[in-house]
Amino acid sequence: MRVADDVRRGPTERRWGWDLIVVVGLAFEARIVADAGMRVICSGDGRNLAAALARAVDEDCRGLLSFGVAGGLDPALAPGTCVVATDVLSETTTYTTDPEWVRHLAGTIPGAVCGPIAGVAAPVADPAGKQALNQRTGALAVDMESHVVAAVGAAHGLPVAAIRVITDPAARALPKAALAAMRSNGTTDILAMLRQVMRQPRELPALVRTALDARAARATLVRGRQLLGPGLGLADLAARATPSFGG
Repeated sequence: MRVADDVRRGPTERRWGWDLIVVVGLAFEARIVADAGMRVICSGDGRNLAAALARAVDEDCRGLLSFGVAGGLDPALAPGTCVVATDVLSETTTYTTDPEWVRHLAGTIPGAVCGPIAGVAAPVADPAGKQALNQRTGALAVDMESHVVAAVGAAHGLPVAAIRVITDPAARALPKAALAAMRSNGTTDILAMLRQVMRQPRELPALVRTALDARAARATLVRGRQLLGPGLGLADLAARATPSFGG
C-alpha cells in the first residue's frame, strides 16, 4: 500500500472507490484507515485541506469521515480514549454530525464516548490552552481537520462523522520535540525531533511519555478500524438511502 508515498506531496488524495472520503492529519492514520471503497485525504498542516476536499466531493461521495488522533480537552479522558463527535465546533459555527452514523460508531468501538469536538487551525499544545478551549466550548477533544470536514459536508448536504482518539491528554503538554517532528505533509521528521532533544535534553522524559500516549491512541484506532470493517459504518446509511428496484 503506497499511501505514505502519496502523502509526501502534501494534502493528497488517493482513489480507492467512491462511497466514503476519510480525512486524516497524519500519514500513519492514513495507513490504518485506507481500504477499498474509500478515498483517503491526508491534510498534513491543513493549509490546503478545504480545497482538496471540495474537489474530491465534487467528483463523487456519499459521506465524509474525520479519522485520527486528537488532543484531550476533558481532563477525564485518558490517552487511547475514542471520542465520537456529536457536534464539530469551529470558531464561528457548530456542525451536527449524522446521528445514526454516530450511534453505530459509538456502539461498535469499545469504550467510546460521545460529545463535541473542536476544530482549530494550529496545535493546542499546552494545558492552559486546552483548559481555556474546553471552558469556552465544552468540547472533549481538539484536532485540526474535523471542522473543515464538517463545513464541506454541510455545504454539500453529506453525512459527516468524526472518530478521534486522545493522544495528549488535557493535563499534558506536547513537547517541543514532538511538534518539531511534524512535517507539513503529515509525515514525521525524526531528525528534527532529535535535534530538538539535543537542544533541550530535559524534554526526553516528556517525549517518551508522549510516545507511550501515541502508542495507546494508535492501538485504539487500529482496533476500532478492524471492528468497523469496510465502509466504517457508512454502508448501512447508504443502503437505506438507495432506492430498491425490482423484487
